[in-house]
Amino acid sequence: MKKIGLIAGNRKFPLLFAECARKKGCSIVAVAIKGDTSPKLKHLVDKIYWIGLAEFQRMFEIFKNEEVEGIIMAGQISPRRLFSKEIDKSPELKQILQSLKDKKTDTLFGAVAQKLEAEGLTLLDSTTFIEEYLPKKGTLTKRQPDFDTWEDVYFGLSLAKAVASLDIGQTVAVKAKTIVAVEAFEGTDNLIRRSAKIGYGNIVIVKVSKPKQDMRFDIPVIGLNTVKNLVKAHVKCLAFEAGKTLFLDQKESLILADKRGISIVAV
Repeated sequence: MKKIGLIAGNRKFPLLFAECARKKGCSIVAVAIKGDTSPKLKHLVDKIYWIGLAEFQRMFEIFKNEEVEGIIMAGQISPRRLFSKEIDKSPELKQILQSLKDKKTDTLFGAVAQKLEAEGLTLLDSTTFIEEYLPKKGTLTKRQPDFDTWEDVYFGLSLAKAVASLDIGQTVAVKAKTIVAVEAFEGTDNLIRRSAKIGYGNIVIVKVSKPKQDMRFDIPVIGLNTVKNLVKAHVKCLAFEAGKTLFLDQKESLILADKRGISIVAV
């Protein structure tokens, strides 16, 4: 594909995708969300359109007029905005939200995907061009988990998968085979902070994909900010699902984890 549309949410995922896609010779037309998307994105794309959440409908018009060949969703919109007054300013978005059976993540993103397809637009796998950032199985840090840590990892894996299957969240915090915290709408960083207040350190964080993960959206993402939060929370191990988790800033993240004695493993 020569021309790709990018629906850019927050943090570094959109920046990474744009950088990798340009290396592949693609032209990128980005729709950036005011208040969420990083301004740095403008230096990595060919065209950028800034819209407010209330201008939801305009996104489809932009991509159709630009004649993009496919669309990638990278990054998320801050969850709190779904409960803000912005929604009332967009009749189209408000109507879509009111028509949904629930407000689970898959339901929300699935509705956007259906809307794109109804407009004749194709939503692509969000890992397109960035497969190298999906680590394979193995311990990535110098520190290997000890026996008790592995016990917590595997204990947490099955429960995290169960929670993910209900589309509640994709991450759990474990200590001594006890579920300390479960991720909900607040996201992984807030889960880590919350678990620190309850578990008093030596916690294991386990992050997974959904059993029927739609790789077009909401794939698990970790990065340097995640590791910084692990350090603050005195977490001893981060385990995530190999081949289905996007690891940003991997080099810097592993240096910091090694310095602080944290194990990071792909399972």
